Amino acid sequence: EPALDAKLKKGTLKVSGTFYNPADVREALVEVTVKNAKGEAVSTRTLDKITPLGDLDMLDIQIDKPQLWDVDHPVLYTCEVTVTANGQKMTASERFGFRSFEFIDKGPFMLNGKRLLLRGTHRHEDHAGVAAAMTEEQMIQEMKMMKEMGVNFIRLGHYQQSEIILNLCDELGILVWEEIPWCRGGVGNETYRGQAKRMLTNMITQHYNHPSVIIWGLGNENDWPNDFSEFEQREIRSLMSELNTLAHHLDAERKTAIRRCAFCSDIVDVYSPSIWAGWYRGVYTDYQQMSKEEMEKVKHFLHVEWGGDSHAGRHAEATAPIRKEGESDGDAALNGSALVLKKGDWSESYIVKLIDWHLKEQENMPWLTGAAYWPFKDFSTPVRPDNPVPYMNQKGVVERDFTKKESYYVFQSYWAEKPMVHIYGHGWPVRWGDVDEEKEVLVYSNCPSVELFVNGQSQGIRKRNSQDFPAAGLRWNVKFTKGQNTLRAVTAGKEALADELSFEYQTEKWGKEHAFRVTSTPKEDGIVEVEAQLVDSNGIRCLDSRVFVSFDIAGDGELIQNQGTATGSRKVQARNGRAQIRVRTQGGTSCVAVKADKVQTSFITVQ
Repeated sequence: EPALDAKLKKGTLKVSGTFYNPADVREALVEVTVKNAKGEAVSTRTLDKITPLGDLDMLDIQIDKPQLWDVDHPVLYTCEVTVTANGQKMTASERFGFRSFEFIDKGPFMLNGKRLLLRGTHRHEDHAGVAAAMTEEQMIQEMKMMKEMGVNFIRLGHYQQSEIILNLCDELGILVWEEIPWCRGGVGNETYRGQAKRMLTNMITQHYNHPSVIIWGLGNENDWPNDFSEFEQREIRSLMSELNTLAHHLDAERKTAIRRCAFCSDIVDVYSPSIWAGWYRGVYTDYQQMSKEEMEKVKHFLHVEWGGDSHAGRHAEATAPIRKEGESDGDAALNGSALVLKKGDWSESYIVKLIDWHLKEQENMPWLTGAAYWPFKDFSTPVRPDNPVPYMNQKGVVERDFTKKESYYVFQSYWAEKPMVHIYGHGWPVRWGDVDEEKEVLVYSNCPSVELFVNGQSQGIRKRNSQDFPAAGLRWNVKFTKGQNTLRAVTAGKEALADELSFEYQTEKWGKEHAFRVTSTPKEDGIVEVEAQLVDSNGIRCLDSRVFVSFDIAGDGELIQNQGTATGSRKVQARNGRAQIRVRTQGGTSCVAVKADKVQTSFITVQ
């Protein structure tokens, strides 16, 4: 149990343990060693002739000028306790850190005496091909991808998660809100209530030593009245109050929190209302006003869950904004985009703008503790059968197999310290519009200035200004050539970074979907990718089509399906008029059928 004095100059460390001794061994030797981050012993103690039963306080010391754990330098100490009894030895080892934190009343979050804007996301234990049975290697990759995106905070939704995840948060410097799975409304019987208390007790007891954990979550959306036959606010408040008391009894230092249950907001330390500006309600430009109104209602406000769904690889073609007299670049861009991009189109084009706006606003909200985007990765769900990838929540910034969506780079441009540059649209092989029509090109970067080249011709240098929406001013209105085009973005300075992409520009107009143009491309050993492009009766690609496409197979091979990704589902909504799936050929020949309503079925042989 580490603690710091008010000036962060002295650390207090208390070490206690509980002995499990079913054989009733009468006497033991206990050795306690505390090591700093370099592995050097800073304190040792030996307790001789201990009766190893029940709880034992083993150490209570002060450490001068302890090295602090924070999100940029997550310094970890180690405590080792070795028990020797009946000629046998056992060592228990735990890591911990010294840090202080505070939620200022109606104000920001403080870590070690300094303001820290919590830049967060969420995690489900779910992955393509393995569902909840993620490997340790996958967990490591996921948490490192979050840190590289610039995350310093995560809410683990909505259940206790693997010790591996908590260890990674300790090592990487990611603060944690961990919660029990009392999710959605209502209260069950005594068994249900008892389980809630037991799970909270187990979670706190098991994860108490992790310096990354700052919040114990008691519930999620407990005002949702559809899970039980009875819905009594006073019963929900009663259980919430019991859980809150229990959490503070087990852990006097950390805070309690819930999300979306306004009639319980007075019980917990930290409250998050439901604000989905630009997705479930309102427009994203309302975000700051909606947040401020909610912040004023509670003592400690923290906004978890915001964002929207995007079907990876689906893009919307926005016309270049028309500037009205006296209008700023940002206003013009917002108006121009709003005419074309709608929150229900599930395009990455809309979602990057929504995220861009939120992150821009968060930089000028001095009272904001922070916010957490929902979620980091697309995940499976028992509901939502009609989604573009059926039974998938597609709000992630990466797909279910870690494939990055465009929005990942928007977060990096605001949050990451390592220099980066990314042109929007790497997964957009064909853009469309009229001849000589101006088109918007967005570049996301955290560098001071960027120069854009279109087909080798400079379009000028733009300076980054986070408040110049969209893309922090790194945007150009340009004309494309019919056919192939190449974009190249280069940052200024000694360590020049560059990003490049190529695409085709289509000016032909299309009618209703009539047939498929199906092709196959060999990938790695024994894998072939089948792509089905929807075309009209004249063979023109239907680049805004979003019909559902189904794949079937007969022969020696098998479809790589049930992955929960845009290219790993046998039924999937078209993205810009195309759908793909991979085939494991298994050394033989197969016939793949491609079907959609009111479209001619097509077949292709793969081998």
